[in-house]
Amino acid sequence: MIARLRHIAVDTTSLRVSREFRLLWAGQAISFIGTQVTIIAAPYQVFVISHSSFAVGLLSLFQVLPLLAFSLYGGALADIVDRRRMLLVTQVLLAATSAMLAGATFAGWTPLWFIFAITAAASSVAALDQPTRRAAIPRLVPREQLASAFALGSILNQTARIAGPGIAGVILARFGIGTAYAIDMVTFGAAILALLLMAPIPADVAANSGSRLAAIWEGLTFLKSQPILLSTFVIDLNAMIFGFPKALFPALALQVFKVGAGGLGLLYAAPSVGSLTGALLSGWVGRVRHMGRATIGMVCIWGAAITTFGLLGNHFWLALPFLVIGGMSDVSSAVLRSTILQLSLPDRLRGRISAVQYMVVQGGPRLGDIEAGTVATLANVQFSVISGGILSALGAVILALAVPAFWRYDSRTVERPAAAESGAPGSGPRDGT
Repeated sequence: MIARLRHIAVDTTSLRVSREFRLLWAGQAISFIGTQVTIIAAPYQVFVISHSSFAVGLLSLFQVLPLLAFSLYGGALADIVDRRRMLLVTQVLLAATSAMLAGATFAGWTPLWFIFAITAAASSVAALDQPTRRAAIPRLVPREQLASAFALGSILNQTARIAGPGIAGVILARFGIGTAYAIDMVTFGAAILALLLMAPIPADVAANSGSRLAAIWEGLTFLKSQPILLSTFVIDLNAMIFGFPKALFPALALQVFKVGAGGLGLLYAAPSVGSLTGALLSGWVGRVRHMGRATIGMVCIWGAAITTFGLLGNHFWLALPFLVIGGMSDVSSAVLRSTILQLSLPDRLRGRISAVQYMVVQGGPRLGDIEAGTVATLANVQFSVISGGILSALGAVILALAVPAFWRYDSRTVERPAAAESGAPGSGPRDGT
């Protein structure tokens, strides 16, 4: 039994062999819990003020537009500047946005336009932060440890997504929304300290020539020529736009399930419980040969789980486990897609392509919030959930038929990118080798 558990359990080698990755991971582990508190507090505050699921979806629109506007530029910056220094700047700026939300809430001045504006500012900074963070990881761990590093990142994120909603529910109920924002501000200190202890992550010299516009175009041109990489983005967009009803959680908790703020926290936490479980049991992912095929299967399971969640009507305790199942399939898909992507990229393009990945990963759910809120307004909440689940599974099947190369993708035959330079994984002391 122990041997079998070791076979499927997540590989922690990357944490043991790389001090820099360990610091980055630990700092984010603390700050991300605070971020999750704000992620719950902001839409809750908007719904309390407006009593509208459409307004909650509109909040996501103010997040996704800056993300689309700044992510590609952030990716280009990540390829020409010291990535550690860039992360330090973004963490300080993100702490400042949380401080502004806390101050306004404590002062009793919370017009919707102000919440939307600060949320948009935070999303703009995150558009610079996340591509840099993703591009840094392959410089910190050996190439063969990439899948496990992404799985460990998923464990960190999903643990925070579980703890964050629970903490947020208690804070919102007992101390108020302003305290929730203040806690987020304080937790950024851990990430800043960890980054100060890390060694620099200098840019690749080859990526420094030319204008930023030309650099962005180079990354997009490379991506356009890679149908398998494009497929990893399309299948995620399909699943998140149609199949993730997060914008409906406040309405589901308060109007359909009638479980209040405590139940709202459980709705937000359930997919992350599944994702954490899936990440802890992700040891098998690095051994998968046909990763495209496995990704398609995981998205189909996701769609089926969300559809069943919607079909169960107002039976809260029967419906909740299907969000857990959906979370398990989603994290497996995420690790598979990230591994396919990073195995195929030269280091000098990691920032720019990681920016596109971040736009997809963050933009998809926010576009999904808009889609779910709009469909719920035109029809009803449960129809929005059910139709979205069906469409996400159907989209995965269509992709498998339309892009046979993705279905046939074999991780054992993929070659190291010809453009990879000396800063790539496995080539220096920061790789832990």
